[in-house]
Amino acid sequence: MERRLAAILAADVVGYSRMMGTDEAGTLARLSRLRAERIEPVIASHRGRVVKLMGDGILVEFASVVDALTCAVAWQEALVARETEGGPPLRFRIGVNIGDIIFTDDGDIHGNGVNVAARLESLAEAGGICVSGAVFAEVKHKLDVIFEDMGPQRVKNIAEPIDVFRVRAAAAKVAEEGAASPAGDSAPGAWTRPAVAVLPFDNMSRDPEQEYFSDGLTEDIITALSHWRSFPVIARNSSFTYKGQAVRVQQVGQELGARYVLEGSVRKAGNRLRITAQLIDAKSGHHVWAERFDRQLEDIFDVQDEITTRIAATIMPELESFEHKKAASKPTSDLSAWDYYLKGMETFHAETCDGTQAALRMFQAAVERDPNYCDAWARVGWCLAKLVMFDCPCDHGACLQKGFAAGRRAVDLDDSSALAHIALGTVHIWAGETEQGLAEAQMAAELNPNFAHARMAAGNRMDLVGRGEEGIAEMERALKLNPRDPIRWRYMAYLSRAYVSLGQVEAAAAWARQAARLRPDLPEAAFRGAICLAHLDDATEARALLRRCQELNPDYLAKKSDWRPYPDQARNDHLLSGLRRHGLLPPAA
Repeated sequence: MERRLAAILAADVVGYSRMMGTDEAGTLARLSRLRAERIEPVIASHRGRVVKLMGDGILVEFASVVDALTCAVAWQEALVARETEGGPPLRFRIGVNIGDIIFTDDGDIHGNGVNVAARLESLAEAGGICVSGAVFAEVKHKLDVIFEDMGPQRVKNIAEPIDVFRVRAAAAKVAEEGAASPAGDSAPGAWTRPAVAVLPFDNMSRDPEQEYFSDGLTEDIITALSHWRSFPVIARNSSFTYKGQAVRVQQVGQELGARYVLEGSVRKAGNRLRITAQLIDAKSGHHVWAERFDRQLEDIFDVQDEITTRIAATIMPELESFEHKKAASKPTSDLSAWDYYLKGMETFHAETCDGTQAALRMFQAAVERDPNYCDAWARVGWCLAKLVMFDCPCDHGACLQKGFAAGRRAVDLDDSSALAHIALGTVHIWAGETEQGLAEAQMAAELNPNFAHARMAAGNRMDLVGRGEEGIAEMERALKLNPRDPIRWRYMAYLSRAYVSLGQVEAAAAWARQAARLRPDLPEAAFRGAICLAHLDDATEARALLRRCQELNPDYLAKKSDWRPYPDQARNDHLLSGLRRHGLLPPAA
């Protein structure tokens, strides 16, 4: 036996058993022809060695991991070209790993590196590729592909969770036959329709106080584009992480998984506006479309419509299907109400009592100016629920009562508003009405499939009502939809709790550690990490995280000592059982 480092590609045909049951001879003939005409030439051209054929499966060894992944991409693209020639398509899943491999005299290969490659293949979608964290670390700056982090995954017969990345070629145009995902699922998919990222428009007015205006315009364009469900739009919290940075659009495209990037600027002088916008192909860096708009301030909503319509019409030829519908309603016709709304959004995402109170005052001012402003009513209701969520000094009962009134007002004004439904659902959650909160989150996700927060909320609430596996899948999908979201730590914290509830404490700890690294300033992140580490019997590290909780907020642990997120006491007891087993939890407050 010989050992050496090698890259392993494992592939198999999707739905092979079903096709064999329907047409055994025809399926075998098509697979044999496809191997000879397409797959084997691709493997040979990338210096791969076919180790074995296993019915519908193929195991290939490479001396170079770059060759292995390049081969995988070329393999999938070759099959797309074959589909255009006619005949029923055969779809492959591919996994690529690198590791220490045992080579036997008969040319076979064994070892954990081979097993991991096979498990990665099973995680891939039809026509897709999954790679290990080791492969990603080796090739991330060497190939023109997009990597989408799936997080740590537990797989059969592998002791520890493995870091998994989904791969898609930057220029891939593969149809999702037979299993087409909703538009909102496209961003994290392996071979998907083109996504759009909208970077924060530059404020060219030389007035820092006008920054909120350009940010608000950007956010409104993101919202308007998301109504065109035929293509995914990168969430606001991800694209806004580039605010104030000089970045290449190719970098933005690769990091966010976007084929197109929209950037622009706003100059506001008195009642005059000059807005420039340009749409760029993130792969080539070439301009697809650019335009300048000189308007009166009163025409701002028409300009937003014009920009979004032009973008959609420009990208439309690349889409597999196109829905000719978009939201017809404007957010408000009162510019001063809109101005208050934009100022409220400046602090809405701050996870503090002060920031939430400041945002609430601005949204309340907006609805005072325009009582029919649906989005502002939704934000009022959401802020009131967040005051309860953050345990701010207020009458929680009164906040929830006012929150229900605001959320229902928003839904009454526009029942098709995803924002209105997620806001109302959040009030239901903090009023202890979990099923209603879940229903509203699912409605929001259905109305706007690109609304990552709605998917996260739906997944979290599925776990709360006992549908943990479904909830985890939905929350992980939300993380991929919004890969740079500043509040992604909360998604991870919810995931850690859900995994603990299912008894998968290693995966729970992996997510909790990420959450704690992202927000070392929040006691909640440290507390959830301590829960997971205590379940793993790492009492020392759990104790250190609890000390951090105490330093950040001396009252936090006492309030959480009888934490009951679930409706059934058995799951609540299990959640905190690790901390209690190690004597780390103080008496209930």
